[in-house]
Amino acid sequence: MCRSIKQLRNAETPATAEEIEAAVRQFVRKVSGYRRPSRTNEAAFEQAISEISVATQKLLNNLVTPTKKTV
Repeated sequence: MCRSIKQLRNAETPATAEEIEAAVRQFVRKVSGYRRPSRTNEAAFEQAISEISVATQKLLNNLVTPTKKTV
C-alpha cells in the first residue's frame, strides 16, 4: 500500500469524489510505474482512474460499519 494514499473509509464523514480520485490516481501511478503517462498511454491511464474510482465509490457505499454497543 502506498503510504500517501489516504484511508477513505470513515463512518463520520464520507469520502469526497476528489479524495477518491486522488487515492485512485496514486494507486494507478504505483501500479503503472508512471507519474505522468506518455500521450500514447494517457487515455488508458485516465480510463483506469475513472473505472477504479467508480468501483471504489461502490465499495465504500456498500461497506457496513459496525455500530458501537451501548452498555
